Amino acid sequence: MSAVLALSALAIGLCVALVALVVARAIAAIPPEDRSWLDRPPAFVHWLWWPTRWIAHLGGARLPARLQQRTLARLRIAGLDYVMTPSQLLAHRVAAALTLGLVGATAAANLPGHGVSIGFVIGGAAGLLLALSWFNDRVQRQRSLLLKTLPFFLDLVTLCVEAGLNLTGAFQQAVAKGPAGPLRDGLQRVLRDIRAGKSRADALRELAERLDEPAIGYLVSAIIQAESMGMSLGPVLRAQAEQRRMERFALAEKKAMEAPVKLLLPLIAFIFPCTFLVLGFPIALKFMEMGL
Repeated sequence: MSAVLALSALAIGLCVALVALVVARAIAAIPPEDRSWLDRPPAFVHWLWWPTRWIAHLGGARLPARLQQRTLARLRIAGLDYVMTPSQLLAHRVAAALTLGLVGATAAANLPGHGVSIGFVIGGAAGLLLALSWFNDRVQRQRSLLLKTLPFFLDLVTLCVEAGLNLTGAFQQAVAKGPAGPLRDGLQRVLRDIRAGKSRADALRELAERLDEPAIGYLVSAIIQAESMGMSLGPVLRAQAEQRRMERFALAEKKAMEAPVKLLLPLIAFIFPCTFLVLGFPIALKFMEMGL
């Protein structure tokens, strides 16, 4: 009996050593990444960076080209295209699902039946939803911040142009004085492209494609058309600033009108029952004392 136990322990040890060897070789096969010109990953990505790189290295080459292009466009909107590649973003979702799946399986290890499998599935689904929600929230936050800061940047650029600077100099002043956000990062990239030899019109068109926002597209079209026709940029930029400000006020009014509708569900589900309970409890006690 002791010999059987010894052989079983030896076999388990060999299996564990073999798995560890395979994992170590797979990790060693990942090429080193030069991040000297890349941005630091956000905390949620940084915590899972090693499994993310590993999964991206194993399956990144098998991703369809259209999926990579669509994911890259979303990364640009979120401001993460200088942080990670499309394959790394998809691998991060898989890594988050596997990590929370293992946590769920460990937590459900003592449950009878298929508790481990159920815990792994629930944890994996929660991890995937968490990764998707984090990225979608970041995209929405970047869009909101872009629309919020756009009128201020346009006012700065308009003042600089009317003071005698050219458009590139006005962009430099707006980047230096404007608030941090996706628009300032986009203008910095426009200036970098212009310094690299790209024409201003092409750099602005790429800005509109990167941000994928109709307001930026209208602005770029107006600037390019005004420059091609020899028009003064000051009135064009001032009109764009006023239009964007009106759109921002209209969006704020729309959200204010939607607030009462969104409050109906928590009001009916949580507040009304508590109110009825507080009002009805003394009445119910009176009826019970009266024997009804």
